[in-house]
Amino acid sequence: MTSLFQLHNVRVIGTGEEVVVLGHGFGTDQSVWKQVIPHLVDDYRLVLFDNMGAGTTDPDYFSFDRYSTLHGYAYDLLAILQQLQVTSCIYIGHSVMGMVGCLASIERPDLFCKLILVSASPRYLNDVNYFGGFEQDDLDQLFEAMQSNYKAWVSGFAPLAVGDDMDSFAVQEFSRTLFSVRPDIAFGVAKVIFESDFRGILPYITAPCHILQSTKDLAVPVVVSDYLHQNLGAKSIVEVLQTEGHLPQLSSPNVVIPALKRHLELVI
Repeated sequence: MTSLFQLHNVRVIGTGEEVVVLGHGFGTDQSVWKQVIPHLVDDYRLVLFDNMGAGTTDPDYFSFDRYSTLHGYAYDLLAILQQLQVTSCIYIGHSVMGMVGCLASIERPDLFCKLILVSASPRYLNDVNYFGGFEQDDLDQLFEAMQSNYKAWVSGFAPLAVGDDMDSFAVQEFSRTLFSVRPDIAFGVAKVIFESDFRGILPYITAPCHILQSTKDLAVPVVVSDYLHQNLGAKSIVEVLQTEGHLPQLSSPNVVIPALKRHLELVI
């Protein structure tokens, strides 16, 4: 039987006493952190893993039922931490894994002493008195493009999401990890993410939240970081990074790395 660690390609590296868990967003895997890791590995014990459905995982183990909500990923995260016997950690969650970390922290508040949310959003669809960045028509077109020609969609979406041209390292990396995801899984996961609404859970989060957001992000307007700050039940702080794109750890590591190091140490 395949173990939990094998399923998620769990890696624990570093020699520090404090545990830092890194969760990657949609269309990527743990390699999205590869420029960040060398700068943290001497000071922290890092836990890296791949979400089920990532191109580095076995698609036969992906359950459309289990991952029909983000709770499935939160249970995976908690299971990994339990098996590693982690009793306290700082969690860094990128994009959708920001909200997954929030869900896990509500379930087990004792495990999370701090959440660092990078490009995270509780809802992507616009609503009354809420600007998430997308109208339903936008999402319908995105889903249709994913289904009709996945490769063509990736080639168009990756540069837009990263905020750079096709030749850049970050776009090539994001394209590579997107291409490695089975198209039907990518479509299913994207639909769950973009149609989710977790505004209602924000008041129940008790772990201090450090919100890092690019000034310009296709998926998450900068006003969303302020919305999180205003509605979280926990203490929170926002830092708007002087960079563009939804994957700043890939496209602007020189901006993200010092920000992460600062917020790992900062007490609010």
